Amino acid sequence: MGNMKTPGVYIVEKNAFPNSVVEVATAVPAFVGYTEKAENKGNSLTNRPWRITSMAEFHQYYGFGPTSDIVRFSLKKVEGDVPAPAADKALATRDGTPLTVRGTGYLLAQVRGFYLLYYSMLHFFQNGGGPCYIVSVGSYKTDEGVHIEADKLAKGIAELAKEQEPTMVVVPETVLLGKSDSDSVQQAALLHCGTVMRNRMAILDIWEGYRERTSEPDCVAGFRDSIGINSLDFGTAYYPWVNTTIVQEQDLSYANIDDDSRDVLIQCIKDELTGMGVPPAKLAQQSAEVDKIKTVTDISEVNLLAKSLTTISPFFNSIMGEMRKRLNVLPPGPAMAGIYTMVDNARGVWKAPANVSLNSVVSPTVPISAEQQEDLNVTPQGKSINAIRAFIGEGTLVWGARTLDGNSLDWRYVNVRRTMIMLEESIRLASKAMVFEPNVANTWVTMKSMIANFLTSIWKRGGLAGAVPEDAFSVHVGLGETMTPEDILEGILRVTVLVAITRPAEFIEITFQQQMQKS
Repeated sequence: MGNMKTPGVYIVEKNAFPNSVVEVATAVPAFVGYTEKAENKGNSLTNRPWRITSMAEFHQYYGFGPTSDIVRFSLKKVEGDVPAPAADKALATRDGTPLTVRGTGYLLAQVRGFYLLYYSMLHFFQNGGGPCYIVSVGSYKTDEGVHIEADKLAKGIAELAKEQEPTMVVVPETVLLGKSDSDSVQQAALLHCGTVMRNRMAILDIWEGYRERTSEPDCVAGFRDSIGINSLDFGTAYYPWVNTTIVQEQDLSYANIDDDSRDVLIQCIKDELTGMGVPPAKLAQQSAEVDKIKTVTDISEVNLLAKSLTTISPFFNSIMGEMRKRLNVLPPGPAMAGIYTMVDNARGVWKAPANVSLNSVVSPTVPISAEQQEDLNVTPQGKSINAIRAFIGEGTLVWGARTLDGNSLDWRYVNVRRTMIMLEESIRLASKAMVFEPNVANTWVTMKSMIANFLTSIWKRGGLAGAVPEDAFSVHVGLGETMTPEDILEGILRVTVLVAITRPAEFIEITFQQQMQKS
């Protein structure tokens, strides 16, 4: 207070409490991929992280999903039965591997529009997603085939270094790249999370994770071999992919059949109508309706014609159903980002995001038994893969909560790593107020009480283990305790915080034993 020179009453206010630590957000994923557009009132958002809170905002800034001029399927007729290898395929891949339709001698394969970000965003929000960041690396409106580039995705990941808020990184379209390119992008995501930022986790998807492990090559083994050993505690992965209900019937029509295949579609429908014994007059009328497939292009008229074809042709329904089935096979990473958000909001970041059902999911693409999960969960290399399993009467559940660093007792579990990230970031941001303060006992006491109060609140909410706060954490700061006189002369203030983070009961053992009869 200044010098008192005038007689009167002077009021002096003093702070009675230390600065508080504000808990940072824990579930803010960042998605990197291709969108229809990327602009905000004429300003480009390409390669610029942009925060949104709903699917409506995504539509506003990034447009809608791949439409009929982007997503295209080829339809071919083959003589005789469909070859066994083609019939065994789970879905059409980016190299045009065919997906069979009813096994009746017709092959359906996706040939264009291999983009996943839009569908992934729908899946994210349907599983409890909230605020997130989008990094659009390009537009799929220029698509003339498969133009997803690893360099662009890696650059989009690097742009996230400009934002402090994201706590997860998800790049769903890495699974559409070639194996080596997919590996390089996923390694870039791990490097970004574990080395560059150290305040976020990468949720990775298994390349060709829709396949069974018995097929060659083993997709899980390939992922483990190529992911490396760096920053594994900042990454997690899930297997297998899931069959979803994201793409609805009204989202597809005959316009999604490639131009070169529409003659085949028309002929197939006409052959079907002829074989159904339709009266000649009605057959002529229906055939004329089918011929409109080549001439009707207006979107409203296309939808009306598609509804008409649905009522007269089971084969057309089958084609639409198989197209929808193909597009609804999605990697689980975006849905898991939504699960993380939902669990964090309901229970806290310290609750393991497992034993939770997935919304808009029909089933995993590959059924997994308890014995088959053993090699996923525990391996000599420690690269644990979390299983997504279907249980009778319960639906599809997330049945694992491990990071890729499964052999580490410190960072084995996803919730432990994410809780530590939250604690570190919250305390780091609050401690900025102490920078350039005198490095004396008053400052040390202030910092100690500030951190202790914050950790006490986390312990009360169940985030730290211990019957009393003293068992849950301890804060150490002071000369002779954490600092030497030389540290003080060099302007260094050292604080040591010990915390006991809760770990999930991953294995519950209940022992039964017979006892002697007492009466």
